[in-house]
Amino acid sequence: MKLIGTFGPMVPLLIAAFIVPALITLLATPLVVRIATRLGAVDEPNHRRVNAMPVPRGGGVAVAFAFLLVATAVVLANEQWDLVPDPNRPETSTFLAVMLGGLVAALLGLLDDALQLRARWQLLTQLAVAAVAVLAGVWPTALNNPVGPGTIPLVPAAGIGFAVVWILGMINSINFIDGLDGLSSGIALIAAVTLGIISFTTAVGVTGQPMVGMLCFVLAGSLLGFLRWNFHPAKIFIGTTGVMFVGYMLAILSILGAAKVAVALLVLGVPIIDTFWIIVRRLATGHSPFTPDRGHIHHRLLDLGLSHAQTVLFIYAICIALAVGSIVLATYQQVYAFLGLAVAFGIGLFLVARGGNDALEADTYEGPAPDEV
Repeated sequence: MKLIGTFGPMVPLLIAAFIVPALITLLATPLVVRIATRLGAVDEPNHRRVNAMPVPRGGGVAVAFAFLLVATAVVLANEQWDLVPDPNRPETSTFLAVMLGGLVAALLGLLDDALQLRARWQLLTQLAVAAVAVLAGVWPTALNNPVGPGTIPLVPAAGIGFAVVWILGMINSINFIDGLDGLSSGIALIAAVTLGIISFTTAVGVTGQPMVGMLCFVLAGSLLGFLRWNFHPAKIFIGTTGVMFVGYMLAILSILGAAKVAVALLVLGVPIIDTFWIIVRRLATGHSPFTPDRGHIHHRLLDLGLSHAQTVLFIYAICIALAVGSIVLATYQQVYAFLGLAVAFGIGLFLVARGGNDALEADTYEGPAPDEV
């Protein structure tokens, strides 16, 4: 795996595509804080949340605004002046349809931040977002061979089915891990940078996918500017707006290239596997898979004595290590690494549970959680 030959001349534009949205989000987030506070879109402390003070939600509005503004400008400018040489890039109409899907995701998430929808309605909004992507023609035509090099072609029905499941899974993985200040936004930032780097290498083809890579760095910049206000102690939460938007965009940017699905699996291994084991445990104990509790990996680390910031930084470190591994390993080796991580993760949770920590027991809260489906 090596960088594509045209990478050098694109570096100045790549830097701008990263810094500009970061500055926009950095400046826009305080305004969102004031508006959310005035409208009463605030998460109050309770027995399940870790925030000790009221914190406004809906910070994903700033992330979505910065990304959609800069990404649309990049796509349209490239159409006019061909700033990013990419012979295999999707049509401009496809990119714009993806932006429209991101806008729909943000608006539906904002609806939940305002009205606190129940889980069944949240699931319907996620299906609506996945439908937008499918109608835009965004689904994989092939997946990496999990047992060796090469790809496995997919018929349209299989590709569409995979896209819907992948988008729902990505949104809910970001949603379930969004339990500590800066956790979901930081993990998403690491994933976006990694997907961007992979897009500028020959792992996704001789000419790479530089246009997709640009959009990955636009998303990363948008998240970096927001992280200034979201890291502990958070001034604002990303909310369902951000969860829906970021989950959708990461899913789409990884679908646009077969090699990046395996990369996303590994880089986002912590939230994906955490979501899987949480659902398995809840079903095994007779609870709904959407019943909130304190059984997530970040809760376990807090219970082991780590501080809020230490827990977040520890999970960041794991995700960065997985990101480096995804760049170094071949695509089929990434799948093996992901499966190994899933087994290790499950064993780790089992050992912690056997240690006598009773936080795994689901609490009796029956209402919808603002940042969990």
